[in-house]
Amino acid sequence: MSGTRTDVLTLSLAELVARARGLAESGTRTVLGITGAPGAGKSTVVEAVLADLGSRTAWVPMDGFHLDNGVLERLGRRGRKGAWDTFDVDGYAALLQRVRQMPDADAVVYAPTFDRSVETAVAAALPVPAEASLVLTEGNYLLHDHGGWEQVRPLLDQVWFLEVPEQERVRRLVGRRTLDGEAPEQAQAWVRGVDQVNAELVLAGAERADLRLCLPSRARGVRR
Repeated sequence: MSGTRTDVLTLSLAELVARARGLAESGTRTVLGITGAPGAGKSTVVEAVLADLGSRTAWVPMDGFHLDNGVLERLGRRGRKGAWDTFDVDGYAALLQRVRQMPDADAVVYAPTFDRSVETAVAAALPVPAEASLVLTEGNYLLHDHGGWEQVRPLLDQVWFLEVPEQERVRRLVGRRTLDGEAPEQAQAWVRGVDQVNAELVLAGAERADLRLCLPSRARGVRR
């Protein structure tokens, strides 16, 4: 991790996949974090790497550690789901610690995922097999340094921070929510009132990344 200002590089999706492939061929298990503000394109990068590397890589999403909606309601946080304190960060760190180790040949670690269609986490849905030499983990708060999130950065061998122009990022987020059935006004209110607060917190940690990246416009979608 660099202790000085990290310049923003413009790299194609293919170039990022090639860098990830190099990490997978290092001979030891590597945990790579993909982070950035909501709407930065994290899922686009993860999906491309998974498609290219196959069984040599596995995925452990931070979103699998969303607190349940009922828990959030009891805590008074349901209306800002996705904020840094709406996750089980201790559980996430514990799982990252497990997957850091290159296991026995027949060992499998299972990670939870997040089902966006029902807005809830699904336990033990994603296998991390022994042959996965590169483990990808993506989420907003990998570089956040308060509230328990300071446990996460030391567990990641590298962190790539994705950046995108603000107008484009907001467009993606609003588009994603309207595709899920929200009215445009409701989607815009959520993005401006909740996602934007989270984005500002995420952007504050960008300098702690190993690599800060901007994908060319043709590589950008509406994914997070």
